[in-house]
Amino acid sequence: MIKLIGILVVAAGFALRFNTLLVVMAAGLATGLCAGMSFHEILTQFGKYFVENRYLTLPVVLIVPVIGLLERHGLQEHAERFIRNARAATAGRVLLLYAAVRQVFIAFGVKLGGHAEMVRPLVAPMAEGAARARHGALPEKTVQAIRAHAAAAENVGNFFGEDIFIAVGAVLLMKGFFDAEGMNVGVWSMALWGIPTALVAFAVLWWRCRRLDRRVAREATVGTEGKDWS
Repeated sequence: MIKLIGILVVAAGFALRFNTLLVVMAAGLATGLCAGMSFHEILTQFGKYFVENRYLTLPVVLIVPVIGLLERHGLQEHAERFIRNARAATAGRVLLLYAAVRQVFIAFGVKLGGHAEMVRPLVAPMAEGAARARHGALPEKTVQAIRAHAAAAENVGNFFGEDIFIAVGAVLLMKGFFDAEGMNVGVWSMALWGIPTALVAFAVLWWRCRRLDRRVAREATVGTEGKDWS
């Protein structure tokens, strides 16, 4: 059981809000040492799996400077300005629409989104712009709440939608686990039963987005009370 100490390290590190990369590396080191591996062997494994999965990590590394360059030239401002022209848009509706598109596309194996590629530069600014178009200036805590809900919309759309696609890693991992336990479960069956879960998750997100719009309206009203507009 001591080999599971890595789970405790991850839980404690995330709870204390330490750097994510450092927490994961510390968990790997703790698990390896408890498993009887030397420090050199652990570093060798880190390097081995990084090289083997470089085609997955390199796109993420390369997208960061591209997004930074776009933001420097006003990507967020243009996105916020664009959404202000949509009168029916609210923060919750923007996030719900993005989650729906994300879920449908990933269900067919098409990756259209991501925290770095879409949420930070486009989705969150558009949701904030929709809220400001309706309510004016927003308190800082309201802005942070909108950004948190934008990240949640990405997670719901991605995690629950990808379980419907039979070639995604999560479904194949479950298939491998069932095979190891001697249980004959087909990937099509898992994908089929992933649909109700995805629908329930989307319904919960719809409810949370409605609450978000009410919260934005309430906090924006409270934030303007007592101000001298003369």
